[in-house]
Amino acid sequence: MRLFAAVLPPEDVIDELAPVVDELGKLPGAGGLRWTGRPGWHFTLAFYGEVDDEVVPELSARLERAARRTEPFGLELRGGGHFGRRALWIGASGDVRTMRLLAERSEAAARKAGVPMEEHRSYRPHLTVARSRGPADFAPYTALLDGFAGRPWTVSELCLIRSNLPRSGVPGERPRYETLARWALGSGT
Repeated sequence: MRLFAAVLPPEDVIDELAPVVDELGKLPGAGGLRWTGRPGWHFTLAFYGEVDDEVVPELSARLERAARRTEPFGLELRGGGHFGRRALWIGASGDVRTMRLLAERSEAAARKAGVPMEEHRSYRPHLTVARSRGPADFAPYTALLDGFAGRPWTVSELCLIRSNLPRSGVPGERPRYETLARWALGSGT
């Protein structure tokens, strides 16, 4: 199964972001982008790809330990940016140092459980809202996001998410995300 570790923003934070993304969707050229639906708004901490079913219990146990070792932390959605000319994202501010630590622990949990991981890259917290199949000019989108600052919230759990890719071939169909497990942050050292 295709898995990743993530932080899920609370529903009221998603509700606050939705009208901002709706405005982005009205900009010229927005129709050529693939917009991530609200159920897909998350902060990926570590992407695992295809993981054998028999590895999932060990991965889960290690993620639970990583969650216990990481104290809850404050975060808020802020601004935006893009990766190259292919992906548009909303950024984060607050205790991003602890979020990076949680991402590193999520990656280490996978390695120790035997999940082959790509080369380690420095973690940059982001919530992807749109992708482009070809090169896109994201400047008007990031300009609109420059002043965006969401309300702060406390990240209190780590989630293991299953990504179910579209199989129907229907244009515009999006991946479906299923939360397999949630672990409270803190309560352990």
